[in-house]
Amino acid sequence: MGLVVRNGEIVTVGSRVKGDVYAENETVTRIGKNLEVPPGTEIIDASGKFVFPGFIDPHVHIYLPFMATFAKDTHETASIAALIGGTTTYIEMCCPNRTDDALAGYELWKSKANGKSACDYAFHMSVTKFGEETESQLREIVADGTSSFKIFLAYKNFFGVDDGEMYQTLTLAKKLGVIVTAHCENAELVARLQAQLIAEGKTGPEWHEPSRPESVEAEGTGRFATFLENTGATGYVVHLSCERALNAGVAAKERGVRLSVEAVLPHLLLDKSFAERPGVEGMKHVMSPPLRAKKNQDVLWNALSRGLVDTVGTDHCPFDVEQKLLGTDAFTNIPNGIPGIEDRVNLLYSFGVQKGRIDLDRFVDIASTRAAKLFGLYPRKGTIEVGSDADLVVFDTNYRGIVSAKTQHVNNDYNGFEGMAIEGRPSVVTVRGKVQARDGKFVGERGRGRLLKREPAYF
Repeated sequence: MGLVVRNGEIVTVGSRVKGDVYAENETVTRIGKNLEVPPGTEIIDASGKFVFPGFIDPHVHIYLPFMATFAKDTHETASIAALIGGTTTYIEMCCPNRTDDALAGYELWKSKANGKSACDYAFHMSVTKFGEETESQLREIVADGTSSFKIFLAYKNFFGVDDGEMYQTLTLAKKLGVIVTAHCENAELVARLQAQLIAEGKTGPEWHEPSRPESVEAEGTGRFATFLENTGATGYVVHLSCERALNAGVAAKERGVRLSVEAVLPHLLLDKSFAERPGVEGMKHVMSPPLRAKKNQDVLWNALSRGLVDTVGTDHCPFDVEQKLLGTDAFTNIPNGIPGIEDRVNLLYSFGVQKGRIDLDRFVDIASTRAAKLFGLYPRKGTIEVGSDADLVVFDTNYRGIVSAKTQHVNNDYNGFEGMAIEGRPSVVTVRGKVQARDGKFVGERGRGRLLKREPAYF
């Protein structure tokens, strides 16, 4: 049975038209006005609403062993939360650590998602060491359809790679046509600063940010860009948080380095005062890179508007209060991360579009289309056109609500954006032509999601 979305304002990058979208056999087959449809077609009235392409979160953690514990979500809970918030595809970081076998880790992450996700998904494959078997294993992973890597210039002796390993990873990525995403800090400096602060008795969450200051992130961003420049590889900075790091990234772009930049929701809406709150309230907001001085928020919003920042993700990584309390005696033991997969689209629209910081075109681009293009999903995802997957978000701009842990669907007992007002939310969300969420509730098929195979694209 087909599905038609009628009388909405269809918004894609560079286009806004009122009309109908008809989907059959999981894809968009017709777009136009007053489309004739077969009997039995499911009809969704989008009058007075926007119709967006399904949104893509390019940076999430769902299964994640980290700091002696595990992130709380499953692919079932995270995907349902994502769909309710309008995200129809996410890209998860597959993160075996330095002591793990890369290929075994990749298969483990796949097994955790297989048959569990209610929306479509893909992976970035983390390279956390570069040994004798690494190249052959990465070639096998790319051949399996995972055409993006992740490196950490942080978390020394756990996830982090040294400069030699970064060079080897980027050189291989260039050969394979793979984009490399990077957490840009300086693992050695962070480790030294953390040890110094702890030795001085500075153990609370308010010392997390001083242990990895803006200068460290800027250095890491610049170093990553320099390695890209000298290997010819294509790169993507994840969760860039501050003006100094942005300047390093923009300078690289201006000299021709093939580099894209991601911001994440927390750095756009929260500042370091949240992590300076006493006790567990501060611990809730510990993430890396840390929340920064408030002045950086306007810088990032401006960069989004101008296209200097390419995408907005979440770095979704839910740890509950009990887990955050593992860092009671030392901020270095606080599991890093904050949930966000459910709230990204609503908050980005409310605090971006509605407040005049970004226009509707940029909103669709940074939350969907650009990620699809960068990570080999376009035009299957990230747009509404004939032949694309029928991932559609009918968005009600008249809705008003408040973000709260009491109403969220992620498997977490707090919300870092608690109390923020939203202006608009998805009223209907489809995945490949099937309605999966309606008005804040999951109404679809559990396990519908598919692993998206992607081809290398950066030769």
